[in-house]
Amino acid sequence: MPNIKSAIKRVKVTETKTLKNTIRKSALKTTVKKCKEAIASGEGAADAYKATTKAIDKAAAKNLLHKNTAARRKSRLAKALNAAK
Repeated sequence: MPNIKSAIKRVKVTETKTLKNTIRKSALKTTVKKCKEAIASGEGAADAYKATTKAIDKAAAKNLLHKNTAARRKSRLAKALNAAK
């Protein structure tokens, strides 16, 4: 455990940020999973893709994902959506 006041604060801030990032990443994974299921079933696939794309963009803006990773994931979902049509 750190003794210096600023180090103690950094530990608290890091724990808080880690928790929030974990929650956001989990929500993103759930959204992507629902989108893949919608594409597979064919029901509401376009709406699910739109929501997932928005979630991926937000994650990239919050630095949860690298911008190239976000672009790759969106591209793969679009490719799957177009193949399902």
